[in-house]
Amino acid sequence: MLGKMKQAGVLAVCCLAAGGCKEAPTAQMETEYAVMAVAPTDRMLSSAYSATIRGRQDIDIYPQVSGTLTKVCVTEGQRVKSGQPLFIIDQVPYQAALQTAQANVAAAEAALATSQLTYDSKQELFKQNVISEFDLSTAKNSLLAAKAQLAQTKAQEVSARNNLSYTVVKSPSDGVVGTLPYRVGALVSSAIPQPLTTVSDNSDMYVYFSMTENQLLGLIRQYGSKEEALKQMPAIVLMLSDKSEYASKGQIETISGVIDRSTGTVSLRAVFPNKEGLLHSGGTGNVVIPVEKNDALVIPQSATYEIQDKRFVYKVVDGKAQSAPVQVTRVNGGKEFIVDEGLTPGEVIVTEGVGLLREGTPIKPKTAPAAAADNQTKED
Repeated sequence: MLGKMKQAGVLAVCCLAAGGCKEAPTAQMETEYAVMAVAPTDRMLSSAYSATIRGRQDIDIYPQVSGTLTKVCVTEGQRVKSGQPLFIIDQVPYQAALQTAQANVAAAEAALATSQLTYDSKQELFKQNVISEFDLSTAKNSLLAAKAQLAQTKAQEVSARNNLSYTVVKSPSDGVVGTLPYRVGALVSSAIPQPLTTVSDNSDMYVYFSMTENQLLGLIRQYGSKEEALKQMPAIVLMLSDKSEYASKGQIETISGVIDRSTGTVSLRAVFPNKEGLLHSGGTGNVVIPVEKNDALVIPQSATYEIQDKRFVYKVVDGKAQSAPVQVTRVNGGKEFIVDEGLTPGEVIVTEGVGLLREGTPIKPKTAPAAAADNQTKED
């Protein structure tokens, strides 16, 4: 009896197993994948580059004479005009030096007048053979020495006057005053470690950024030369540090002719108007440059996956997925890639779900009706 029950149990298990085997093919459903045929296209793309902002002129202000600060004429952040006083250094010793120089000039003028009278008198006496030629020559030399002495004292007066004028430190250009590390009573000189302040000309702002050698070569090929690129490149956009777009567009003015060996990049400079004073020297942002690409192979980011810093796509070859490495350039904030190497026009790639695919997975392309049905289902 027990043997019969065991036989019945075995038969039941076999039947269940057989039933499961018959149902397995029904459970396997063929998955559809979105695909695209790679084709050349013309598109206006944008590339972003980290940038630093500088004033058209950032002038460090150092004193030309030493002394004690007696007055600070401006405040931090104040807008100043060219020639406007910024600081005043103790003028008393320089006024005394100027008065001394002026007195020396007066004494030299008097000595010159005396030497001139002596020489004129000696000439008359020499004509009457009263004195020798030696005496006349001596008088002449004294006259020349007096003239030299006067010239020297006048030069000293000019130097003293200049030094006195340097005690009033003036702004060399229109701009905005930076920080003021020195206060009234501080001893300053031309050798101080920090400048008295910095005056930044912020009417227009210079924005500096870098691009790689390959990107520079692409620009040159597109426009023919660096000079033509500067003439024909469209206006560029500046994204500020708070992710907002600066209202005014800028223009690239210069492209460096030297590639930095340490970074492999070349420096560019763009100029942006700053009428509202929103941009400040020392700020940062991102420059967005529109670039027109002709016959570019553009694929969505979702069509790629990354393994060990290498990017791959799945080609559809004989109805199956076949992985292929590609070299790409990020564009449009990374949403799309331009394929530099790895794909040719006409090849078909999977554009979604690539992270779940494996080598050799059968690929059934999504059909237009199926996609429409999916959309209708979502709407319902």
